[in-house]
Amino acid sequence: MVDPQAMQEGDLKQLLAAKAHHGAKNLDSYMARYVWRRANTGIHYLHLGKTWAKLMLAARVIAAIENPEDVIAISARTYGQRAVFKFGHHTGASYIAGRFTPGTFTNQSQRNFKEPRLLIVTDPHSDHQPLHEAASSNVPVIAFCDTDAPLRHVDIAIPCNNKSRHSIALMWWLLAREVLRLRGVVSRSEPWNVMVDLFMQRDPEEAEKHEVAQQEALAVAPEVAHAGDDSDEVNADLLVQGQKEWGAPEEAAAGEATEVTAF
Repeated sequence: MVDPQAMQEGDLKQLLAAKAHHGAKNLDSYMARYVWRRANTGIHYLHLGKTWAKLMLAARVIAAIENPEDVIAISARTYGQRAVFKFGHHTGASYIAGRFTPGTFTNQSQRNFKEPRLLIVTDPHSDHQPLHEAASSNVPVIAFCDTDAPLRHVDIAIPCNNKSRHSIALMWWLLAREVLRLRGVVSRSEPWNVMVDLFMQRDPEEAEKHEVAQQEALAVAPEVAHAGDDSDEVNADLLVQGQKEWGAPEEAAAGEATEVTAF
């Protein structure tokens, strides 16, 4: 029987292209079980089969929560802030992007006090504060973990590269897609119409530079086309002048035919 949650060839290509299997040079002893091998450069490569299995397990846990708002996605890391926002937008989960206010899960007198049933963090290092508060409140935690990530207070660790914006965006995108598939919102026979690029964090300066480059390209294009027209006219004038000096090819051919007939 074919497993509907099995990894497809397209998913594997995306994981490899985003370098989701590239770990860090440091290795936590509890993350050693997810490492495939160590390169000569010192980088540890993660086992993508285990990454996919943990990703599917996390999606089943998230889909089992009746109220999607009881699931909170958190990312203090810059590259994951847009990803958690898009994850919450498509799955209905709550999200906290940026700085986490201490006491959000433990201090009931706070205005933004929350009682989540499930917590998803992008990095156990940068999201250590919500991780500890969730542990004190008996809230299960799903975390995207690199090879150097501590697994204390983490219930489901998804081994992946959580330091690259492409890898973070892809992992959140795959998790959101699988949750929607389990809920029956998205069909497995058709690709999801949401692009991975929407989950990627964009630098405002880079976006501004890209827009300026596009405007400059559009401004240069008519000048290049006009210069090309001028060059065509010059080439045509030179061709006419050459034909006058050396004779047209048709006239030369006719002259040769006349001489052969006369002979």
